[in-house]
Amino acid sequence: MKRNILLTITILSYILWSCSGSSHTDGEAHEHSDHIEEHDHEHSEHEGHDYEAEGHGDEIILKKAEAEAIGLTTKTIKPEKFHSVIPCSGTLSAAQGDEMTVVAPVSGVVSLAGRHITDGSQVSKGSVLLRLSAQKLAAGDPAQRAHIDYETARKAYDRASELVKDQIISRQEYERIAKDYETARLAYEAIGGNGTGSAVQAPMSGYLKNILVNDGDFVEMGQPLMTLSQNRRLQLRAEVPQRYYKALPTIASAHFKTSYDDQVYSLDQLNGKLLSYGRGSLAGGAYVPVVFELDNRGDVVPGACVEVYLLSTPVDNALVVPVSALTEEQGLYFVYLRLDEEGYKKQEVTLGDTDGANVRILSGLHEGDRVVTRGVYQVKLAAHSGVIPEGHSHNH
Repeated sequence: MKRNILLTITILSYILWSCSGSSHTDGEAHEHSDHIEEHDHEHSEHEGHDYEAEGHGDEIILKKAEAEAIGLTTKTIKPEKFHSVIPCSGTLSAAQGDEMTVVAPVSGVVSLAGRHITDGSQVSKGSVLLRLSAQKLAAGDPAQRAHIDYETARKAYDRASELVKDQIISRQEYERIAKDYETARLAYEAIGGNGTGSAVQAPMSGYLKNILVNDGDFVEMGQPLMTLSQNRRLQLRAEVPQRYYKALPTIASAHFKTSYDDQVYSLDQLNGKLLSYGRGSLAGGAYVPVVFELDNRGDVVPGACVEVYLLSTPVDNALVVPVSALTEEQGLYFVYLRLDEEGYKKQEVTLGDTDGANVRILSGLHEGDRVVTRGVYQVKLAAHSGVIPEGHSHNH
């Protein structure tokens, strides 16, 4: 009997313990569930915040006041006329007839006319550039000899002119004396001497491009002394690779850029014209010459090496932007589009031909896009800052 009572008590105790444990477990499960729901809600709110930030990730913010301060400008893209371009190198030189080399009329020692005779000096036609003298040389001074011969011939001619009137000498003798006089006069005037050396005069007005001799140098007759240039017209000689030979007849004009500045010069603005293009390659080379002539406005240096962009076949309905609008990153090119008053976007583009000042865009732009052409660097800095001001509207 006692055994049954003990068994009954044991079973009841187990049942009561089981109910108590189940109740505690359910409460913990409920609290844990509430905690999970609360965490999920917070996580959902956090994800929503990230989504809003990502929604602004492609846009660059540059305040209107900052854009105005840097003088930011844009260009609205629309189809326009462009040209196929042949890029090459070239040189600038004085045009034919615009430059002259002064040579020594006699042998002698150089004496420059004054301190004003320097490279770049302006001279007028007939002005004395230097003198050549050989007074202390064994052969004697040619100018002095020419002066003596001239004076002797002149006096003989004056006597013969009186004698022929009285028929004291024959007409034939008079003509011989007159010929000797003219020969001596021409020689004396060619030397330009005055009895103390031969004066070398400027054959035209212009600028001294370079002086090839110094005071005290001895020069031979015919030796170059200096180069004189009027500096009004220049020749642009482009050296074109042979693979472009078939396209040479289509060349109409050109742009060029010097190595010492970034300005691009247009032949159309410099009264330029195409003179000729080669019918064969340069001797021993792989290039064909193309020659233009243009006005020298004083901005370029004759003799300079230049980058040349030959304008060939016209291209209609091209999308074109200034070279200043481009940025390059790891071999890829980008422009910045203005979306609204303060919003901008970075856009990758594919480049076509460039004429030095502008470049044709093959893909990445559409008609009506507003491309930043000035202030590109500041927009790029704003893109790296990643700051989005409060209250900025993103409805575009």
